[in-house]
Amino acid sequence: QVQLVESGGGLVQPGGSLRLSCAASGFDFSTYSMSWHRQAPGKERERVAAIITGGGGINYADSVKGRFTISRDNAKNTVYLQMNKLRPEDTAVYYCNAYRFGDTYWGQGTQVTVSS
Repeated sequence: QVQLVESGGGLVQPGGSLRLSCAASGFDFSTYSMSWHRQAPGKERERVAAIITGGGGINYADSVKGRFTISRDNAKNTVYLQMNKLRPEDTAVYYCNAYRFGDTYWGQGTQVTVSS
């Protein structure tokens, strides 16, 4: 059974940091590109960061460049999103996604709220 389980979300003050994790199981993690997406209330889901199978090919949405860092550990079947200098507009549900040749899986999401 395929599973993507996100964790690490929560409430943080502006300027703070959080580290999201997404633990994968049930598929060959190392052969999938991984990405993080987010969806704020009333807005479309947007991709914020992506990383290909070997850990290269990293790209970020302009809104998070210089503040967020995506990484993966293929030995642990886990992808991470380090989020620094958080802003209120980063508030959203964050989802991880696995993709390979049109085959895609989604996690259930974790809430990130940036507020004082």
